[in-house]
Amino acid sequence: MKRVFYLASVAALIGFSACNQAEKNPEEPAISTDVINIPSDEDNEEAAKQLAAFEFENIVYEFGEITQGEKVQTTFKFTNSGESDLIISDAKGSCGCTVPIYPKNPIAPGETGEIEVVFDSEGKMGQQNKTVTLIANTKPNTTVLALKGNVLTPETK
Repeated sequence: MKRVFYLASVAALIGFSACNQAEKNPEEPAISTDVINIPSDEDNEEAAKQLAAFEFENIVYEFGEITQGEKVQTTFKFTNSGESDLIISDAKGSCGCTVPIYPKNPIAPGETGEIEVVFDSEGKMGQQNKTVTLIANTKPNTTVLALKGNVLTPETK
């Protein structure tokens, strides 16, 4: 009984320590959260107007019908229509098949940027609705982009 308890404790300790280790890419620049100041609801409206803001040409990309295994690539273009530098701190796809590439440097007011997204349909079939969630110094601080379409299974001979 002691042996089982000891092994379970060691396994739990290893599992918890592995969960706390975040993977870091040394090539990616670290963005300090000190530069992000999002006013709370109690702050005045003037402070909220000074935030960065996304203005996308489109937030939904409809790729139509593709055959299973094809990759779809699109670019979401945006302008920082706010009054301060726009900093995107993270961009995550709804699954591993949807991979976003986003600018790591601040986007000045009036400047443009692009979010490139690649959807890999390998192993997918039917109607697909995939999303990319951006986290930035905007209000609200999350923006969701979408890819929609239909994946057809290849015909077998």
